[in-house]
This record gives sequence, structure tokens and C-alpha cells, in this order.
Amino acid sequence: MLGGLGKLAAEGLAHRTEKATEGAVHAVEEVVKEVVEHATETGQKAIAEALQKAQESGAKVVKDVTEKVTNTVTDAVTHTVENLGKLGQ
Repeated sequence: MLGGLGKLAAEGLAHRTEKATEGAVHAVEEVVKEVVEHATETGQKAIAEALQKAQESGAKVVKDVTEKVTNTVTDAVTHTVENLGKLGQ
């Protein structure tokens, strides 16, 4: 009879251990899920910020190039008009 009680106790302990392990696994799964969600969100924000900075940088480059081209063309036209004016005198 004592052997039967020992077997029942061992089965009960095994069952409780299994349930505790399942609970621990579930808790770890939840933590991992939260970490992955946070990392994904952080990564998405970083990508969005990088794209925004790239767009801003690109817009600045376009603005600078446009200003340089405009100034160069304006200077060339002004110089040409001045030279034509001198020729007409």
C-alpha cells in the first residue's frame, strides 16, 4: 500500500511540475511576444525617421542645386546682357 501512495505522490508531483512548467513557458512566451512587438515598433520608428531624414536631406540638396543653377544662369545672362550693351555703345 505504501508503494501505491508513493506512486500517487510521484504522479501528483509530476502533474504539478508539468503544470508549473506550462505556466512558466506561457509566461516566457508572453515576454518574448512583448519584446518582439517592442523591437518591431522601435525598428519601424527608426526606419521612418531614417527615411524622413533622407527625404529632408534630398530636398535640401535639390534646393541647393536649384539655387546654384539659378544663380549661375542669372550671372551668365547678366554678363551677356552687359557685354551686349557694351557692344551697342
